[in-house]
Amino acid sequence: MAKKRIVLTFPPTLVGQPITYHLVKDYDLMMNILRGVVTPNEKGQLVVELVGKQKALAEGINYLKSLGVETQSLAHDIKWHEDKCTHCTACIPTCPTQAMSVNRDTMEVSFIKEHCIACELCVSVCPFKALEIQF
Repeated sequence: MAKKRIVLTFPPTLVGQPITYHLVKDYDLMMNILRGVVTPNEKGQLVVELVGKQKALAEGINYLKSLGVETQSLAHDIKWHEDKCTHCTACIPTCPTQAMSVNRDTMEVSFIKEHCIACELCVSVCPFKALEIQF
């Protein structure tokens, strides 16, 4: 199975359409919505992770483009520099996916990259610059 994280930007005319439904049903893709802002009659944006066969991913993305949905690969990740981390836990409450977590017994911070959606909230709160955006 192939996996791809992409940013989808919907024009206002498409916000009310069942587009994600068609990605799942017609292209047999699994979708995990990582972040989204969708408001009726306004531009919408979703950050999604699509999982499926490589051919189905390509066909699904082509379907989105044919509708006028702007697609852009998620071009960055968050890198945790464990050697810079003092385990102050400033990042813990800001992480919406618990990619940054703390072991309450040892009070040590850890980073689970697979849970990270690259929202960048942790980067701005880390006083020791132990987290950075990687392009």
